[in-house]
Amino acid sequence: MTVHPTTSTPAPLSSRPPGHGASGGSGRRPPFPPPPALVVVAHGSRDPRALSTVRALLDRVRALRPGLPVHLGHIELNEPLLPDTLAGLHARGTGSAVLVPLLFGRGYHVKQDIPETAAASPLPTRVAAPLGSHPLLVDALHARLTEAGWRTPADGATRRASAVVLAAAGSRDPESRTDTARTADLLAQRLGVPVVPAYASTAAPTVSEALRALAAEGRRRVAVASCFTAPGRFATECAAASPWVTAAPLGTHPAMARLLLHRYTQARTAPVLTPA
Repeated sequence: MTVHPTTSTPAPLSSRPPGHGASGGSGRRPPFPPPPALVVVAHGSRDPRALSTVRALLDRVRALRPGLPVHLGHIELNEPLLPDTLAGLHARGTGSAVLVPLLFGRGYHVKQDIPETAAASPLPTRVAAPLGSHPLLVDALHARLTEAGWRTPADGATRRASAVVLAAAGSRDPESRTDTARTADLLAQRLGVPVVPAYASTAAPTVSEALRALAAEGRRRVAVASCFTAPGRFATECAAASPWVTAAPLGTHPAMARLLLHRYTQARTAPVLTPA
């Protein structure tokens, strides 16, 4: 049997009956689902400057990505606490969230506190990596050092007398110290002088110990880079130990906002955490 092709001309989309449009019944494409909310997870601090700095940093993130829902949750000390932020998002019908730690290494908060809080929430949630180590973090550290007066020496003698101490919060977790050491290595490559990681608590060496060790090597021109988000006790204590140039906390530097968004994008394909 021969099958003859039809000779009728299909009706244009605009004149077809319901159910024959390109996207189903209405002929209109379904809307794209909203992106997951970005929840920046800060540690929290009793210093009021910390909260105002973090809020200003979130405003920079919103300016870079208009339309992206950006929220704040704290681990402790400040409101809103992370469980309350997640509960509020769930109550408002938010589809999912990505938690981005405003922390610099893989310590207890990143590996335990934040994932456990996320898994306990009914909101589908993913957890991003911490901020360090990454070239964008080095951009912010370098910029803050330069603002404080650091200049990489051009002559060999001055270079041999120069170094930087990278001051960080500190953690008992060896992976956190590994992350800080990697950030120090990246910063050393940028500056062309040694960069020694040091800590405000828990881990060794302290900033004072690192400064003394560098002085014993003949390095008298030593700056302190602050691997802290905002002013607070740790940043103040580390700055007090510095004999020379001390960089301000990273705060609202544009590279910090870009790094938060980068970690958010990376984590959008990570597994959703579910209650145990």
